[in-house]
Amino acid sequence: MTHETKNNSASSVDLKSAPKKEKDYSKYFSGTAPSLKDAKKRTKNGIEYNEFEGIPEELQELGKGRTYLIRTYGCQANEHDTETIIGLFQAMNFTETEEEAEADVILFNTCAVREGAEDKVFGEIGRLKALKKEKPELILGVCGCMSQEEAVVNRILKSYPHVDLIFGTHNIHRLPVLLRDAFFNKEMVIEVWSKEGDVVENMPKVRKEGLRAWVNIMYGCDKFCTYCIVPYTRGKERSRRPEDVLAEVRDLARQGYKEIFLLGQNVNAYGKDFTDIEYGFGDLMDDVRKIDVPRVRFTTSHPRDFDDHLIEVLAKKGNLMEYIHLPMQSGSTEVLKRMARKYTREQYMELVRKIKAAIPDAVLTTDIIVGFPGETEEQFQETMSLVEEVGFHSAYTFIYSPRSGTPAAGMEDNVPEAEKKDRLQRLISLVNRLGREQNENLRGQVVEVLVEGESKNNPDVLMGRTRTNKIVHFTAPKEMIGQLIHVTITEPQTWILYGEVTAKAEV
Repeated sequence: MTHETKNNSASSVDLKSAPKKEKDYSKYFSGTAPSLKDAKKRTKNGIEYNEFEGIPEELQELGKGRTYLIRTYGCQANEHDTETIIGLFQAMNFTETEEEAEADVILFNTCAVREGAEDKVFGEIGRLKALKKEKPELILGVCGCMSQEEAVVNRILKSYPHVDLIFGTHNIHRLPVLLRDAFFNKEMVIEVWSKEGDVVENMPKVRKEGLRAWVNIMYGCDKFCTYCIVPYTRGKERSRRPEDVLAEVRDLARQGYKEIFLLGQNVNAYGKDFTDIEYGFGDLMDDVRKIDVPRVRFTTSHPRDFDDHLIEVLAKKGNLMEYIHLPMQSGSTEVLKRMARKYTREQYMELVRKIKAAIPDAVLTTDIIVGFPGETEEQFQETMSLVEEVGFHSAYTFIYSPRSGTPAAGMEDNVPEAEKKDRLQRLISLVNRLGREQNENLRGQVVEVLVEGESKNNPDVLMGRTRTNKIVHFTAPKEMIGQLIHVTITEPQTWILYGEVTAKAEV
């Protein structure tokens, strides 16, 4: 496959020949390791679209009599990558297990967005050192976004030599070969490609959930927000061809999936890399709208690329949900500038006004970072006032976490930790109040709910989500799982709505 040859040489850095800033660990592994310098580069080279050529015949029985276990951290993109990894494992005749002691391969599919997620993975890897000592033949692997970071790979080499396999986000299709090498080589196997401009189609997938399905429409991000590691770990923006995306959605509709989740690090940038056609995210959503699947959602949006055509298409509704997650990160134009978000407070509010004018019942949620380097109390208050002005129904709120290699990591982190925590608590209190007020407006209202399954705490109670992604708990026969039904909201709370199924339940 030409894709493999090209990337395995030109698109990665071989530490055996690269200059070393610290101890040379290259004698301990075979393959290629990440380069932050290369991961920052963006070229105008065209994107190659390749078909997955299947599992090599000599590796199709590699998993016979062997078991695997995968632990997944992070966002929906990581979850979807795991579905592909499971597809590859099963194509090699591995059997899944949930018991660490029974596993022949344990793989951590990791997230690099926040430091806490990395610390959790390192804790788990350290804990498994004893199991590796008991079972030397066990293959312990790390993949996903953490693997794309130089600092992470160097830390594993230095402190976790019992790890056998490291690969990144761009070469999942190489897993069969990498596993073979890990089983039969004595060295640690590392293969991480620091640059990626290609798309591999028709990878095997095993979707465990029969109700909702994730569909990647693009990969990577070119926004380079100063706090974010994702453009380095996921590579440049590259869109799948519309015919491939639409074919996958149609196939999922035929299989009976009720909800499709379109994924991308920045879905609004979809199609901007096409050179032969003018076809953007609004066009894709308009075409998906015509496919017979009950619900379609998408994530994640960047306000800078959220254009008028997309708003016009979303206003048609149908199977396009009136729920929009629109990360703002800060309500201060000065902080947004330091974050390199490339929009102002006023531009964000103008976008919100356009969305609400076209879709009056739209529910908006967001992401917010507090305590960004240099954030003053006055600037934090600008965030608070914008949250109130927009009237978000909920928000993912975070204390700023520096990521090694990003521009923000070099900024003076001059907001005291106690102040960061205080601001976070004040913000959470505001978001909770707004969420409760918004939910109270639903008291007595009849809403459409997709029944997902039993509630976490009570198997006699079912849970589902409204079109606007609000969680509803209600008592109903388990036969309703997987159905679209109508529920009357009887008791709204901050995070959960309680309701009763209407007499004519099924939609």
